[in-house]
Amino acid sequence: MDNIILLIETATDSCSVALSKGTEIIAEKYINQPKAHASTLAVYIDDILKENSLTIHDCAAVAVSKGPGSYTGLRVGVSCAKGLCYGAGKPLISVCTLATIAQLAIDEGLCSSNEPYTIVPMIDARRMEVYTANFSSCGEQLSEVNAKILDEHSYDELLEKGKVLFTGNGAEKYKPLIGDNNNAIFAPAELHAKGMRVVAANKLAKGEFEDIAYYEPFYLKEFVAGKPKKLL
Repeated sequence: MDNIILLIETATDSCSVALSKGTEIIAEKYINQPKAHASTLAVYIDDILKENSLTIHDCAAVAVSKGPGSYTGLRVGVSCAKGLCYGAGKPLISVCTLATIAQLAIDEGLCSSNEPYTIVPMIDARRMEVYTANFSSCGEQLSEVNAKILDEHSYDELLEKGKVLFTGNGAEKYKPLIGDNNNAIFAPAELHAKGMRVVAANKLAKGEFEDIAYYEPFYLKEFVAGKPKKLL
């Protein structure tokens, strides 16, 4: 079973797992339900392997979403992936969550045009903040991942240069800020593990693996726990 990769995506409210061979998807399981990662992920992994007559030992590697995204979701996904890799002696591959969103937009044909697009995936970071980066219409990352507080001028310069596709669960927050702009296209998208396959396959081919013992998710911002409510 050469080049089969188990893909794990838990960076937002959605939780999904998939099996890929090269850049082809064999199977996928998906649910969009807040706080379901801990109870769902291990079951989905077990089911998808059994349904395809595979075990983790048949996989060449395990790929996991590295973030940015939900603190809890990323912890669950990475912990599970590391456990599988430890137990089966498989390499660990990390995939940027924003790259996954950009690839999903490409897969859906949202950038099919004679003119080049810039893809701007956005992950909701609460209030008017998003985690984001810029990608080409071919999926090449063009800027560093950053936490951006949105205002009406956040993407003026980029929009002046050409078409921009805003996608991901944070994109809708930007839409009312800029009004009508012929260069702005909005396509909110849910995260699916199948969008990880291209980056994961490339990293497998190049042998770009993480150190399982020390690997941690890319949170971008430190987790801040809420203050406990007073009982009285």
